[in-house]
Amino acid sequence: MPIERFLIPAHLCGTHGRNRAGGLPQVAAQDDRTAVLAWLARYQDSPATLASYRKEAERLLLWCVCQHGKALSDLAHEDFLLYERFLADPQPAERWVMHVAQKAPRASSHWRPFAKPLDRSSQRQALSILNSLFNWLVQAGYLAGNPLALRRRKATLSARQTSRFLPQEHWAQVRATIEALPVDTPRQALHAARHRWLFSLLYLGGLRVSEICGNGMGDFHARRGSDGQLRWWLSVRGKGGKTRALPASDELMAELARYRQANALPPLPREGEDRPLLLPVIGSPATLQGARPLGRSSVHALVKEVARQTASRLRACGPQHESAARHIEQASAHWLRHTAGTHQSDGLDLKMVRDNLGHANIATTSIYLHTEDDARHDQTSRAHRIGWATP
Repeated sequence: MPIERFLIPAHLCGTHGRNRAGGLPQVAAQDDRTAVLAWLARYQDSPATLASYRKEAERLLLWCVCQHGKALSDLAHEDFLLYERFLADPQPAERWVMHVAQKAPRASSHWRPFAKPLDRSSQRQALSILNSLFNWLVQAGYLAGNPLALRRRKATLSARQTSRFLPQEHWAQVRATIEALPVDTPRQALHAARHRWLFSLLYLGGLRVSEICGNGMGDFHARRGSDGQLRWWLSVRGKGGKTRALPASDELMAELARYRQANALPPLPREGEDRPLLLPVIGSPATLQGARPLGRSSVHALVKEVARQTASRLRACGPQHESAARHIEQASAHWLRHTAGTHQSDGLDLKMVRDNLGHANIATTSIYLHTEDDARHDQTSRAHRIGWATP
């Protein structure tokens, strides 16, 4: 059940939790579930953040009620030590971990709170989100204290660079998979066109999945520059509700025209056009006006399917391709954003890459500077030598 429909026994609902604050609370919540919903309501305008925070809150509430036998507002420091170990190994697995190849939808009997046990990075992320929840509940006067504030935070050096991207040779293999998709029937042709357009948006635009789902065809617009040249832009409402103008390159506009014509639409959108960036495969051009955009899970599934097909094709070519296949197999929609950032940083000023990707801080963009380190390595190897005499 989603959190709104949780039926929590009275002795575990938190009405009389030992960590409940006295005095006058700033929220109307009288139990833990309602208090958590009040916290989540703050993120209604950020769907990706809401989904992530909701997932962690639901997991904790389910663990409290179904396994640990304590209300959320009864939890102490020692309970969270147990919960951290649980995140690394959710047992019994048949209750907590999905056992199907793909993530099952929420309504399925195969759905479980975890797709797999969480690695160290995911555990830190989960506990960081819950720490924010408990801090807010304390500030709201619902809880007396935050037991997670006592948690020992192990010093971690965040990686200066990301490895979650596709180097040029792997990206070329993914493109080859998309270009080889079947187009023998009208439906297959629409599927192939949608895949090509999706990957164009992810790579040429560097868009987040939430930005693809939350923006539409009418967000493309043309603007004449001071030099008299007409340039196309895509207005993107991104993370935190911030809007940025993304350069719609000639190549991206050509892909847009190609995709629209595959769907029997005029090559260029009109201002304010009410069509999603990714169109449903079923429907006529008339019915596609105002169509509901694909959900984020559907976009993720399209990308993962291409990654799996690419990995399978490479493995069929011989064991020498296993390393590349294994790397590509891990790729996700967000990997394509990292790939865009990495490849852009090879040829663009870093500030331009920052603005294209919508980063608030250029330090975030710096994780894509792989080429700079390669050049440093090569120059150091050439210029800094010891010169031992050959034995």
